[in-house]
Amino acid sequence: MSLALACVSHSPLLELPGPPPDLVAEVDAALAVARDFVRDFDPELVVIFAPDHYNGFFYQLMPPFCVGTSASGVGDYGTHEGALDVPEGLATDCAAAVLDAGVDVALSAGMAVDHGTVQPLARLLGSATARPVLPIFLNSVAVPLGPLARARALGAAVGAYLAGLNKRVLVIGSGGLSHDPPVPTLAGAVGPVRERIVFGTPMSAEQRLARQRQVITAAREFAEGTAPLRPLNPEFDHRFLDVLDRGALTELDGWTNAAITRDAGHSGHEIRTWVAAFAAMAGQGGYRTGSRYYRAAPELIAGFAVRTAVADRTTGVGGAESSRSARPPSDSTASAEQSSAGRSIP
Repeated sequence: MSLALACVSHSPLLELPGPPPDLVAEVDAALAVARDFVRDFDPELVVIFAPDHYNGFFYQLMPPFCVGTSASGVGDYGTHEGALDVPEGLATDCAAAVLDAGVDVALSAGMAVDHGTVQPLARLLGSATARPVLPIFLNSVAVPLGPLARARALGAAVGAYLAGLNKRVLVIGSGGLSHDPPVPTLAGAVGPVRERIVFGTPMSAEQRLARQRQVITAAREFAEGTAPLRPLNPEFDHRFLDVLDRGALTELDGWTNAAITRDAGHSGHEIRTWVAAFAAMAGQGGYRTGSRYYRAAPELIAGFAVRTAVADRTTGVGGAESSRSARPPSDSTASAEQSSAGRSIP
């Protein structure tokens, strides 16, 4: 068994018109470096930790974690639509191993995944169906959320399972970093929006197109400084990346959900996909990070980052030295579990 890691941010704006060409070219170049890394590693299996944006998981039944034994892309924002190549038996065994390790995880024999899963697969592998993939969902938007430590425990349990496979496995974490896009909340949603996020009411082609237009408009206004969205927080993002680079994952156990929401935005909780991926990587005896890209990109409504990593058994920790503080976000303000009424895109 050998593991390699590639964690990337995702953004529907990468698939839509609007972002400046120089920004798109820069992000594409960073992703190309990671894609070359993946090609050289030549994985036999991909395990992806990813969130969902009310396209596959809804409040009617919202698990904190779920392993898919079969999965299909919903095709949102022009991304892959259709079945992924999921090895059912291996996925079932992985879920059983995670449960045996003391981490509660659900199972889905018909998982619907959105751009948060398929965009990284396509960007890193050339196609969402290029390799067998084991999709693992982490709830990152629907409150209440579990503590960050549980995402680390999930990743460690998955990593322990992967250690028993005689395969080259690429681990992907998809999400974040700091960003606060107009995603609806249960507290603020009414009418059709509430029906959608609770029961998964399907969107028509016209509704999907209208949502795309809303996202493009929101990104333009955010970049111009006129959108009522929480600003990106590069200082938070660099603190988080520093922890990962140093391999000091247990430091994140003290980062509370309220502080993450306040400092990184409501969707900043997608960092838990990175935590799980790095925890899986750390289970093989340490790692060192390689490709390190970051840009605060309001045109993508994201602190956009890329990290790759390989095993480093000589250190047992991550492979970076940094002078940045890795202190946890302060909890000096009240909980940020607030309504987002009036700024929701279903």
